[in-house]
Amino acid sequence: MEHLSKRIKGLSESQTIAMNQKSRDLQAQGIDIINLTVGEPDFFTPPHVKEAGKKAIDSNYSFYSPIDGYMDLRKAIANKFKVENNLDYKPEQISVSNGAKHALANNIMCLVDEGDEVIIPSPYWVSYAELVKLAGGINVILKTTLENNYKITAEQLEKAITPKTKVLLLCSPNNPTGSVYSKSELEALANVIAKYPGIFVISDEIYEHINFVGGHETIAQFANIHERVIVINGVSKGYAMTGYRIGYMAGPLWLTKAVGKLQGQFTSGSSSIAQRAALEALTTDNTYTKEMNVAFKRRRDLVLGLMKDIPGLKCNVPDGAFYVFPDVSYYFGKSDGKITIQNDMDFSLYLLEKANAATVPGEGFGEPNCIRISYANADEKLTKAMKQIKEALALLK
Repeated sequence: MEHLSKRIKGLSESQTIAMNQKSRDLQAQGIDIINLTVGEPDFFTPPHVKEAGKKAIDSNYSFYSPIDGYMDLRKAIANKFKVENNLDYKPEQISVSNGAKHALANNIMCLVDEGDEVIIPSPYWVSYAELVKLAGGINVILKTTLENNYKITAEQLEKAITPKTKVLLLCSPNNPTGSVYSKSELEALANVIAKYPGIFVISDEIYEHINFVGGHETIAQFANIHERVIVINGVSKGYAMTGYRIGYMAGPLWLTKAVGKLQGQFTSGSSSIAQRAALEALTTDNTYTKEMNVAFKRRRDLVLGLMKDIPGLKCNVPDGAFYVFPDVSYYFGKSDGKITIQNDMDFSLYLLEKANAATVPGEGFGEPNCIRISYANADEKLTKAMKQIKEALALLK
């Protein structure tokens, strides 16, 4: 351990991955754990997309792919932006990566220098702050509230900006809260950013297609900051392709070139087979995606309805993604006679042991009063999990 670099010693383990592993370990022992930790659809990849992957193998797509991705895929992504988001990008402004997380890491590494500040609204996805740390940046965490549906205001943003601010890292629909920014809310934020020419926006839109309030809105649509917005997306969530590891970015050409330069030293191009499958996903009918969206909304309503019967839990109504993020602080200090709940980690471990339900503590998302529950699971399992959680919490006095 003493030989490890300071860089890796200072890095926190992903709590979502850690809790998911605890769940798997218990399942391997024969314990019936309902896993509510995972950030991936529980649906299978669409059949026609799988066929495209098989065809790619038979067609000998077995050689190194271009660092930025196959040109036909980049053209398809540019077309997706035009058709779905009314955004104009040339294929050269698109870079394909090994998942959206890789695209985020690439752009943070290319934009952030030692001492640069990155504004991150909290709650935030667990990897944001750690990626900024790896780049030598300073995290400026903007706390949001349940009352404001966990969204920052333009006034908050302006107060947080300093001469060292380099990036605003935004996520809508949000992981872990499911909050979705409206066009007017994004426009207000864009008008603040427009005043500061040296600030960029990295907009994580990976949950774009899991949206319960109508059309997706992107902060890249506003002309006054468009050239300083980097849109991050991928096929993982909207097409149930998490294991394929295909993400992508769109942004100014100079930055896309820099990302290619960095990726060329770290990983080179993404999987050739997965890229062919992603091309199929992005260029064919997305009925499958719409059907998933309907299922997720039904499950959201199911979980929220069951949660109302559990005393002390406070939660916003998520407008997208597939998580609920309840405040569980009501139970801090309570005990079942053996275990006393002191914090979010205690709470999640208690549910794992007493309710056989795996959740993720909120501290990793910047909000230690909460836990994240993924409802990317079958309706009957969600119903069973919430029943077991209710029974376990009833033992705490």
